[in-house]
Amino acid sequence: MQARSQRTRQRLVHAGAEMFNLYGYAHATLEQIAGVAGMTKGALYFHFASKDGLAEAVQEQGRAMLREFVGEHQEAGVPPVQVLIDMTHWLARMLQDDLVIRASFRITNECTGRESPGADFHEVWISEVLRLLGQARETGALQDRGAENGPETLLSAMVCGIGVLAGTAVRFPRLSDQVPALWAPLLRALVPPGDIARYRTHPPAVAENARPPAATAETVGPPATTVETVRLSATIAKSVRAPAAVTGGVRASAVAAGSPGRATRVLTPEH
Repeated sequence: MQARSQRTRQRLVHAGAEMFNLYGYAHATLEQIAGVAGMTKGALYFHFASKDGLAEAVQEQGRAMLREFVGEHQEAGVPPVQVLIDMTHWLARMLQDDLVIRASFRITNECTGRESPGADFHEVWISEVLRLLGQARETGALQDRGAENGPETLLSAMVCGIGVLAGTAVRFPRLSDQVPALWAPLLRALVPPGDIARYRTHPPAVAENARPPAATAETVGPPATTVETVRLSATIAKSVRAPAAVTGGVRASAVAAGSPGRATRVLTPEH
């Protein structure tokens, strides 16, 4: 019985993510969500007392997905800086492929400046960025910049900016191709020059399938930068507004129009 209840709750979370992503938090209704889940509104209320509660459950699942991704990489012994690089590629992909992550960012974007039904999803990601940077600093993997935190601020803005760009006409292959170019100057600002070649800035799938030659201090630099990359960087800079969330001395926030929705998939009711 408990397993069935958990499956029903998960269906509602997924249906909520679909509707929040399609119509936005303000315009999605519980009737729509219940219909997509294939159940009555009364059955929905058995699991969630309000739309706020369902939105919080959607964002909590997004947080769990992030924690799982980072945890698996760290358990595998991946260095913190490489985890950060892979996390930005993962984010770019998931914002195109996963409704929960897309909906979580959209809920936060729409609730900027007022009380959110859940945790600020940008702040969740920024907190993880700062935690990983702290681990990297403890192991001596970062340049010693004293009290200066410019690279950390730029990286936080980059994470939020990817979320913004995923809600525009920038599609995943194009966005994914530009992420390494965004990392090129950032990596030079973060790590000692002699350590740049240790890190892979292209997506992990490319490393596994194509196995390109190892990066060097020269190949991690300007060659990947194009006019489109400059425009992409400018879009990120304009999309990030500060201050809104303050975590570990870094202020970052992003405001974006609602992400375009995906086609709704109607699930049949569970008996």
